[in-house]
Amino acid sequence: MRSIWKGSISFGLVSIPIKVVSATENHSVSFHQVHTADGGRIRYRKVCELDGEEVPREEIGRGFGTEDGRTVLLTDDDMAALPLPTARTVEILGFVPAEQIDPIQLDRSYYLAADGTRADKPYVLLREALNRSGKVAVAKLAMRGRESLGMLRVYEDALALHTMLWPDEIRSVSGVAPEEQVTVRDAELDLADTLMETLGELDWSELHDEYREALEQLVAAKAQGGGLEAVGGEARKKAGSGKLVDLMSVLERSVKEAQSGGEGQATVHELSERRGGTSGAGAGGGKKAAKKAAGRKAPARKAASGGSGSGGSGGSARKSGTGKTAAKKTAAKKTAAKKAAAKKTASKSTRTRRTA
Repeated sequence: MRSIWKGSISFGLVSIPIKVVSATENHSVSFHQVHTADGGRIRYRKVCELDGEEVPREEIGRGFGTEDGRTVLLTDDDMAALPLPTARTVEILGFVPAEQIDPIQLDRSYYLAADGTRADKPYVLLREALNRSGKVAVAKLAMRGRESLGMLRVYEDALALHTMLWPDEIRSVSGVAPEEQVTVRDAELDLADTLMETLGELDWSELHDEYREALEQLVAAKAQGGGLEAVGGEARKKAGSGKLVDLMSVLERSVKEAQSGGEGQATVHELSERRGGTSGAGAGGGKKAAKKAAGRKAPARKAASGGSGSGGSGGSARKSGTGKTAAKKTAAKKTAAKKAAAKKTASKSTRTRRTA
């Protein structure tokens, strides 16, 4: 791997010559900008705004804009002469437990390689000291035109450096979280825990960029005169069958079922038991709900099985059904009688009109 920075780690009176190499690489698919009318490449040229001429790279320097509108030119010699102890040194400031550093501060990741055989012994010394202490080192360094904080830690058998943002570069979190008071019950947390456990452990070896793979297949297909229909069926099937799980909606449905009684109550209880029991209102609420649900279901079960005993609820149900049938027949007879009387009245009135 090509080094992007050379310097040394300052560890008290110990100096460790190192080379910094990038620990990550970008696999994003890059596109050219083209003229859609003829396919010509779109090029960007660096042009001086005063004379309108294109400027070669070797003639481009750095300038700092002042508040009064002037531009101050800074040369490479000016930058190299800055009185920075960290210009070519990773200066270790102290050692802290890793949990004291919030991941939101971490920026880029690099590997630190020993630069030469004379650096091997102090390199291994620092690595083993970090391993035994269980801590990470916080340092300062100047790289890529700025001074940064850094965190040194052991990664497998090497030293890794993570550049960090300064505390004043972390934006305030105010206004991000819900401002209104939201109450979450233990039963809801139990359901959330169960759903999380259902997803199982993460297999990092199976993670890969499916979008990039599908895009590469599409490019290859179009290069051969095909189109989207020529892209592999497996990739298209995955793209079409992806299921997004809305955890909140799943929880809401589960909670509604639990609150309405019936099967939902028993489900909450079963899930709690499966998780080995829960403490507080969550477990108690699940057990009480299950008892209530069982109590409501008991009459229905008796009605379904009461036909075997004499005078039981099954016999009452049959009597009730017989009474309803008789009532229906009586009502039907009354309706027929009314219709017959209406017909007689209508025929009498017709005869009266004819006689007149």
